[in-house]
Amino acid sequence: MALSTFFTEPFYSLADFDRLFDEAFNARTGSSAVAPRNENTASRPMRPRMDLHEDQEKNLVTATFELPGLTKENVQIDVKDNVLTVAGESTLSNERDEKGYTVRERRYGKFSRSLPLPQGIKPEEIKASMNNGVLTVTFPRTTPELAPKRITIQ
Repeated sequence: MALSTFFTEPFYSLADFDRLFDEAFNARTGSSAVAPRNENTASRPMRPRMDLHEDQEKNLVTATFELPGLTKENVQIDVKDNVLTVAGESTLSNERDEKGYTVRERRYGKFSRSLPLPQGIKPEEIKASMNNGVLTVTFPRTTPELAPKRITIQ
């Protein structure tokens, strides 16, 4: 069973659909102008983007999270009941004046992303590193005990 079946994202906001249609229409017509919107996307919850890659030969799964502006001190990784959870918080700088913003697209606040782990994965088998706002988490696809075993016919 592929892990990719767990990671569809069926719920998009209307603003996401509007943006997709605007981009598609502008690409077809050659127009680069996008109509201004009065929406404040910064108020929507922060949901870091994630890529998930399975390497069957190396028996590894790699999850890569985009966490721009965050450091490893702002991010926590927990494992409970075979679910890996990446959580953290992005905060506004105290030096910024809230008045005068015409567009505010960057998001701030708490976030959390969870993904199921294969059965039998031990927390010490999970490795994580963070570089330039990109968190990379790797873990085995299967454990040797749960890997399929070939039976020879005698």
